[in-house]
Amino acid sequence: MKIVVTEQALAWFKKEMEVEKGDYIRFYARYGGSSPFHEAFSLGMNREAPHELSVETVIEDIHFYIEKDDEWFFNDHDLHVTIDDSLEELKYEYK
Repeated sequence: MKIVVTEQALAWFKKEMEVEKGDYIRFYARYGGSSPFHEAFSLGMNREAPHELSVETVIEDIHFYIEKDDEWFFNDHDLHVTIDDSLEELKYEYK
């Protein structure tokens, strides 16, 4: 399992969340919504220091990660973070 963040998504994080070098962005399972794998759970994201890293991708010294407790949500799929051009928002794909 890995995290792939496109250049456009990285630019979104810098502009919309004002992330800087050394920041940590966590992707996690949250209750509510739905996902391709789990009804009543969706993907959440916030700026938070890690406790028990499972998967991490570092781009320009910005850390994107998933905690060990949230591995189950991804069903051994890679998380691809891109941009939905029509909405100018993040888009998540599981491959």
